Amino acid sequence: MVEALADARFIAVDTEFRRRDTFFPEVALLQVAVQGRCWLVDPLTLTDTAGLAELLTRPNVLKVLHSGSEDLEVFERWLGVLPKPLVDTQKAAAMLGLGFGMGYRDLVRELLEIDLAKDETQSDWLQRPLSTAQCRYAVQDVTYLSNCWPILEKMAQDRGILPWICEEGAAMSTGGRGPLAKFKSAWKLTAPQLAVLLALIDWRESEARRRDRPRNWVLHDKVIQELARAMPSSMPRLASVEGIPSGVLRRDGQQLLACIDEAREAGSAQPPQGVSGPPSASVKRLAKSLAPTLSDIATELGMNPEILMPARELEAIARSACGELGELPRHWQGWRAETVINPLMERAAILFVEQQRAG
Repeated sequence: MVEALADARFIAVDTEFRRRDTFFPEVALLQVAVQGRCWLVDPLTLTDTAGLAELLTRPNVLKVLHSGSEDLEVFERWLGVLPKPLVDTQKAAAMLGLGFGMGYRDLVRELLEIDLAKDETQSDWLQRPLSTAQCRYAVQDVTYLSNCWPILEKMAQDRGILPWICEEGAAMSTGGRGPLAKFKSAWKLTAPQLAVLLALIDWRESEARRRDRPRNWVLHDKVIQELARAMPSSMPRLASVEGIPSGVLRRDGQQLLACIDEAREAGSAQPPQGVSGPPSASVKRLAKSLAPTLSDIATELGMNPEILMPARELEAIARSACGELGELPRHWQGWRAETVINPLMERAAILFVEQQRAG
């Protein structure tokens, strides 16, 4: 397969995996297609993955995925690489105004006028042998994708945004917004409590990876919040924290106490990025006033506003204009900086002055 695809201009790629009781996704199947040909690769019997890793990073072969964030985690864990160069057809569809967060079946229906069955979406992909129905489902996940991309590519070329779509693909990575994003009320904590919260999150992340178990199986978010508030210094006080399981006390109690004690002693003067209080009235008002500008930019570009900027980031623009935001998000660069961020920043500065004058 790797040899056959040596000169391919692009390949459609998908994976099947399981992630019910593990931290890392368990790869179960790899699907690869070019127009007119498809391969199903069984990772359970594959001992030498060097060829696949080379193919997925081959600079002359574009890798096409749909909603590929979880697939990236599979490749990073399994092969130790991320596909590049890369485009995501879900992002491409949104940038072309076809719909935000469009599923694969909807994309195929929109571009190819074909209705796909979804019978095997909850299938056990680690079973062997795979059924005929599973193989058929796996094949259609990439064969139709290989037919969709040339259509999207032509549309993007006609609109002059193909480099932007490629830039979005190049910026894709694993990790998302990080585990801290779930703790919305972290801003309410004192400096020592926040230090404990961050230490416990780091401890859980390390343990979840080491044990290969979901984060909340190691220590639930709610328990971490309660531990950060209480900052227990003894086993009896640790045992009194609401929701802490007896198994965690028995297995991890001493580690948790040591982690809490060390973090409490160190303290924390400055909260990390992502830990901020609720927006002020001025920020809320400014963010609301920016929404029409974002809508106008989206209309001018022929894109869905959500792909340009999530609603929460309008608040970040407003915070910046009001002098309340320090480090800006890393993805505010490239084509998005020029066409979206800079115009919004300029508009925010004007609106802020107007608000100040109006009192």
